[in-house]
Amino acid sequence: MLPTVFHRSLEDGMGDPGKKAALFEQLARVGKALGNGKRLELLDLLTQGERSVENLAAAAGLGLSTASAHLQVLKRAGLVTTRRDGTRIHYDLAGLDVARLYAQLRTVAGDRLAEVERAREDYLGTGGALAGEDAGGREVRRDELLARAEAGELTVLDVRPPEEYAAAHIPGAVSIPLEELSARLAELPDGQEVVAYCRGAWCVLAHEAVDLLRARGRRARRLEDGLLEWRLGGLPVDTGRAA
Repeated sequence: MLPTVFHRSLEDGMGDPGKKAALFEQLARVGKALGNGKRLELLDLLTQGERSVENLAAAAGLGLSTASAHLQVLKRAGLVTTRRDGTRIHYDLAGLDVARLYAQLRTVAGDRLAEVERAREDYLGTGGALAGEDAGGREVRRDELLARAEAGELTVLDVRPPEEYAAAHIPGAVSIPLEELSARLAELPDGQEVVAYCRGAWCVLAHEAVDLLRARGRRARRLEDGLLEWRLGGLPVDTGRAA
């Protein structure tokens, strides 16, 4: 049996249980903030850049007061910051580490929950026949896109909304939002492959753009993921609206 003095020293070395519990409760604030699908959707939108409350509410299909309440939860957890412009409040991610946390959450969920992967395939339309298609048939790796774009061998097409393009985009990318693509095909060079991209690996816009372009007889593929992963990979981005 351990001497009483030595036993007490071991207990002392474990620290105060109450303070330990308080520490983990503070950590749980981040987990609780992430524990809502709509708040994750708002974070997904904010990985593209700063947005107003009104813009975020519309993009996420939320009422203004509901969106504001969700954003306040994220702010109290230290995940987003705010900026006032007159009467408007703009939100942004608190840092690139928050984007990494969100991306890692998606990865872990996709790896550990079969339901997540099934839901992703159902949303993106990548199950069935497309799942059996060679990845090279529809996807371009980041390093390949960067090298071929610099060499002028392909056209990089950004199909996100204009405000997201203005916040950050792949250098040299042409901005044509998906809903305008059918009417603006003539703006894309004839005879050159087009590589479309959007927000990230869970964004459907680039998938739909490639389907549309191929249906119109264009050679088209999409970036393997999107701007979120591009930025997390330390690759270059430009800002500002298209000329």
